[in-house]
Parts: sequence; C-alpha cells; structure tokens
Amino acid sequence: MEWVERLNQSVNYIEEHLTEEMDYEQLGRIACCSAYHYQRMFTYMAGITLAEYIRRRKMSLAAVDLQKGTERIIDIAEKYGYHSPTAFNRAFQSFHGIAPSAVKNEGVSVRSFSPITFRIAVKGAEEMDYRIETKEAFRIIGVSAPLDIEIENNFMVVPEMWQKMSVNGTVQKLAGMMDTPLMGLLGVSVCNDEEQWKYFIAVASTKPGGEFEEYVVPASTWAIFSGTGTNQSIQELERRIVTEWLPTSGYEYANAPDIEVYLNPDPQNAQYEVWIPVTWKKV
Repeated sequence: MEWVERLNQSVNYIEEHLTEEMDYEQLGRIACCSAYHYQRMFTYMAGITLAEYIRRRKMSLAAVDLQKGTERIIDIAEKYGYHSPTAFNRAFQSFHGIAPSAVKNEGVSVRSFSPITFRIAVKGAEEMDYRIETKEAFRIIGVSAPLDIEIENNFMVVPEMWQKMSVNGTVQKLAGMMDTPLMGLLGVSVCNDEEQWKYFIAVASTKPGGEFEEYVVPASTWAIFSGTGTNQSIQELERRIVTEWLPTSGYEYANAPDIEVYLNPDPQNAQYEVWIPVTWKKV
C-alpha cells in the first residue's frame, strides 16, 4: 500500500501548489521515481494526463474565486499561472463551456472537478506473464528525438518518428546493424531527472555508429512482459503493468529507461516485449 499512499501524498502536494509552477521532479521524488515515470503512473491510474488534471483543478478553483466576486478576472488568471488573459479565457471556456465574465450571471452552471484519490481496485482476474532479468549496461545506436517534460506533448512525436523512419528506410538500415541482445527494434525512453529527455528508435549493436547516435543503457533489473497484436495493444499492456501489476508486485520504478522491444515490427501483427526498470520498494 505504500505505493498508493505515496501517489496520494503527491496529490496533496499538487493541491498545495496549484497557484505555483508545478515541480514535476518533486512529484516524482514523493512517489520515489522520475518525473517521467510519475506522469506515466498518474496517467494510467487516473485516466487523464497529469497536465490535464492540474488544468481541471485550476479551472474548478478559478470558478469558485470568480463566484466570490472579490478578485478581478485578470488577477485570478495570474493566480493560476495564466499570464495571458486570452489563454485563461480559452482554458476556462474549454472546461466550463462559458466565459469567465459570465460566471456571476444568475442561473449559470459551472463544473466542479474534485481532487483525485488513488486506491487499489480488485478487478476481474486475468493472468500476466512476466520475467525478471538483471542485465549489464549495453550500447544502442539509432536516432533520437527530444521529449517534453509534459508527456502529453509527446503523444504525436513518437508515432510520427516511427512513420518517418519506416518510410525513409532508417528502420530497415538499423535492423541490419543489430548484433547483440536485445535482438529487436527498440523504442527507448531515456527520461530521468539528470539529462535531457529523449526517445530513441534504435538497436543493440557493437558496430560503429556512423551516422547514428550512440547511447549506453545503464545496468538495471527489468520486469519483462510479452505481448502480440497492434501498436494500440502495447499501450494497453503498459496500462495493465502500471495499474494491475506494479502496485502489488513489491517493485517500484528504477532510474533507467523504459524499453519497448519489437520482435516483429508489423504494426498490425506485432510481437513485442515491454521492459520496465524496477527495484524493490523502499521500506
């Protein structure tokens, strides 16, 4: 239960800092993981991204402030981090369906979005096969793209990257250079709190990198899950890992990249593995 308790402690932190710039790294520290892994856990557990959750909470509280009528709209916008009245109006109207200036009109309805509370839910029993492996550091070569600290801003980056590299022949060229385990095309999310976040499309290789970027994946212990299906099914597997397996596994995220291993990269009939870096939960 410590894992869920830490998530709820992070929600308390969010509530206490809604009028400040949110410190994603601090949220990760509360949950004992990186800011990236924290956002992934939050998104899968809550069903919405962290950034969207924060926006909804801010807009909910902003409506209450407007109803009180003691502050100007521009001051409330500034209070919740919107330095542009236009941006605040757009965010407010997107959530409530009305302009901020209309809130005090009699009979006008606004939405309320309460703070979330995490619990472990018992669902229908469905097996998940996995294995634990400890692997020494290994070298990958490939192409990377920078990732934004708000992971929802990256939802289009990765699919577009795979599409472009498949069309221009880069994926096929990389496939011919793999020569060490892991034997497959790799999607590697390097998202720790010490360096610029990147996503690699790569292979494990000892060959000269040439035109490709090199990266050394650090030694770690991995929980490895296998799956088949479409590219959408790998996202469902990752959701189940976070919401069903991780909370009760005795493990938590370690400070190493997430890896998707595509054994058969056919997007409609993929065979893949999801490698999650793990460590025993801190007592």
